[in-house]
Amino acid sequence: QVQLVESGGGLVQAGGSLRLSCAASAASGGTFSRYIMGWFRQAPGKEREFVARIGWSGVGRYYADSVKGRFTISRDDAKNTVYLQMNSLKPEDTAVYYCASVEIYSGPSTQWNYWGQGTQVTVSS
Repeated sequence: QVQLVESGGGLVQAGGSLRLSCAASAASGGTFSRYIMGWFRQAPGKEREFVARIGWSGVGRYYADSVKGRFTISRDDAKNTVYLQMNSLKPEDTAVYYCASVEIYSGPSTQWNYWGQGTQVTVSS
């Protein structure tokens, strides 16, 4: 069982920055570095969408086209934490942001095993 807790959300003006954090509890039977970590978001009235993911031990980073060049995902395995640095924020980035983890990524249909409770990001125009 892995527990994920997001933090760092808030209200920011367009063009501003936020850094989200996701702290993971000790993974049962494994280590944090062996989990692929992802960020997703869900805006009101919309489906949850992929934002970014980072591979084992930080190898391989992938982003949704809508955030590429503005957001950066990173991880600190010593702290069991994954981050999402968000720059040049836009009102359309407003959503609840969730982190998730999985041991094996098998494409867009991957069933992520564990999810955090989410953190609200609101970008004002």
